[in-house]
Parts: sequence; structure tokens; C-alpha cells
Amino acid sequence: MSRRRVIRLVVESRVSLVVAEHTTSIRGDPISTETRINDRIRVPEVRLVGPNGEQVGIVRIEDALRLAQEAELDLVEVAAQARPPVCKLMDFGKFKYESAQKARESRRNQQLTVIKEQKLRPKIDTHDYETKKRNVVRFLEGGNKVKVTIMFRGREQSRPELGFRLLQRLAEDVVDLGVVEAAPKQDGRNMTMVIAPLKKPAKRPAHADSAAAADGAATEAAPADETQV
Repeated sequence: MSRRRVIRLVVESRVSLVVAEHTTSIRGDPISTETRINDRIRVPEVRLVGPNGEQVGIVRIEDALRLAQEAELDLVEVAAQARPPVCKLMDFGKFKYESAQKARESRRNQQLTVIKEQKLRPKIDTHDYETKKRNVVRFLEGGNKVKVTIMFRGREQSRPELGFRLLQRLAEDVVDLGVVEAAPKQDGRNMTMVIAPLKKPAKRPAHADSAAAADGAATEAAPADETQV
């Protein structure tokens, strides 16, 4: 075997050893991002937390597993980097289900903000303006932001006040639906403004309105106190 091949084999073996060291943990187990539970937790002792959050203290892994079995719960590693690792007694299946439900609800409540654009000319006629305004109203009612762009051409660029007044007029016309988030700004041949939809007030529960109405009726029906002399 040639000297060059021997050197290459030695280098490859050392590289393989380094990779193996980085892909395995201190205990020799493959590194995993999954939560370890029950007998997959292989440490001598853990800091145990009870099912209601009470601090049990540092106990041997055998005792922690026994307590979990007696309570018909799982021993779940919640802080693997701690020394010793922190484990909690819980129903792991129920915990995963509730976590998935919360994540799904959070995604459902997130509103994707879309920016619509509406372009106008500084010397727009009344009919076209009303059409553009209705578009802006529709966008805002749909919960979208609107970027309004005034396009200047030729000599119109020397009259930026025309665009400013038009944007101001539009903002006043839709004041019940949106608020100016980005004030009019000149950008080359264009002038832009961003209008954001107003946040709708949260609806009161129907039973709350009924209760308030009932309290009001009771107050009106109650006779005034009279002082006898």
C-alpha cells in the first residue's frame, strides 16, 4: 500500500471519529430533539416537579419512575440542560394534545395583513375619485391596509400640493374605517400614503347585555326610599 493511500485512510478515519463525536451525546446516545419521557430518561437522578407544580426535589431516577407509575402519569424531561435535568409528572398524551390545540388556535387568531394598493392621478375627476374611494373602503372593511399612490406626470411634478390635498381628502372621507399609518411622502414621481383599518371593538357577550338590561330595569322599578316623619 502506498504512503499516500495510508495517509488518506488515516485522515478519513480521524474525520469520521470527529463527526461521530459531534453526532452523539456524552452517554453515547444519538442526539434527539424529541422530548424524553419515562425510561428514555437515562440519568442517575433528576430534579422532580409534581403534577401540580410542587417542588419534590432531587431524587433518583428509579424513585421518580416509581412515583410516576404509582400516580399513573408520565415522567417528562422539561429542562434537559439543567444539572440534574428537571422532570415533571404529567399526562404526556394530554399535554401534547392541549399544546397542539393551543398552537392551532394561535394560528387561527393570527390575521394575515395584506397591503392593497390604489393608484390615483392628481387631477382625477369626481366620478373616478368616487370609484377609487369605494375600492379603498372595500379594502379597509376587509381588514387590509391600503397604500394610496398619487402618480405625477410631466409638469404635475412641480405641483406636489395637489397630491397632498387629494390624499388628505381621501383620509378624511374614510376616517370612520381607517387611520393614516404612514403620512404622505414624496417618492420620485409618486406620492404615497398608507391607511390602516381601524380595530373593531370586541363584541360583548349577549348574556352580559341581558344582565345589564335586567339590572337597569330593576333599578327603575325599585321604589325610592321614603323617610317618615
